[in-house]
Amino acid sequence: MKATHRWAGLCLALLAFSPLPGGEPAPAGPAPEASIRLIVRADDMGSSHAANAACIRAFKEGIVRSVEVMAPAAWFPEAAALLAENPGLDVGVHLTLTSEWDACKWGPLTRAPSLSDADGYFFPTTSQRSDFPPGTGFLQAKPKLDEVERELRAQIELCRRKIRGVSHLSVHMGTATATPELRAIVEKLSSEYKLPLDPAGARHFSGFPWKAGADEKVRALVKGLEGLQPGLWIFVEHPGMDVPEMRAMGHEGYRDVAADREGVTRAFTSKEVKDAIERRGIQLVSYGDALKR
Repeated sequence: MKATHRWAGLCLALLAFSPLPGGEPAPAGPAPEASIRLIVRADDMGSSHAANAACIRAFKEGIVRSVEVMAPAAWFPEAAALLAENPGLDVGVHLTLTSEWDACKWGPLTRAPSLSDADGYFFPTTSQRSDFPPGTGFLQAKPKLDEVERELRAQIELCRRKIRGVSHLSVHMGTATATPELRAIVEKLSSEYKLPLDPAGARHFSGFPWKAGADEKVRALVKGLEGLQPGLWIFVEHPGMDVPEMRAMGHEGYRDVAADREGVTRAFTSKEVKDAIERRGIQLVSYGDALKR
């Protein structure tokens, strides 16, 4: 009986994507109720050269289908150039109001005194942490809502000018939606620019234990994939590379950034993970794909 169901699912998938006369693919019909669709999202493109390279590798050699770009970050221009070379990669504007790393900083695109510290950078945390120096929490700085809206609007417009294929919005560290007032701004911009947040009905799942090594990440992701039930799922992580640039990045409580994010890249490109996706018949889709449905 199970084999029959798998064969039926395969036939439906082949019919949905069979070519039309002339070689054009047929329009995708509604997903069968029994299908598992998965968005693998790579965050923080633009934050470093290593993050940029890892996100592209995780797309070209792995399972990533959507990437989130930080417009105010230093390596945004390179990110935009790389995305122009990889037009099949779906892009989200990663709305950014924090700058978390000790030795690598970015600040607002606009003049926004209430959003920045004395040095002109975004605050490191969404809310003040006890293990961080005082005066480092975004919410405690009492950001002005008009400055927030102007800044987020500038980030969206920069991404739309420089990158083709922007399909959605996402939020860095949860800061831009941390209060009802902030969320209302993001929802207003989402509606105005026709750039949704998560697709309706999507469920998030997390597959990596905190500070797991690369091999453990691979095993954990395979286990998570094996347990997915039918529906639309989103998996969010941060690809990186264990190189000197990323080894210099970190903050209190998270110093092994390079090794940790190299493990993400390994998991996203691993044969074991790709085999698990094929074995279960999981459909890799992008935000754009899901939103079109």
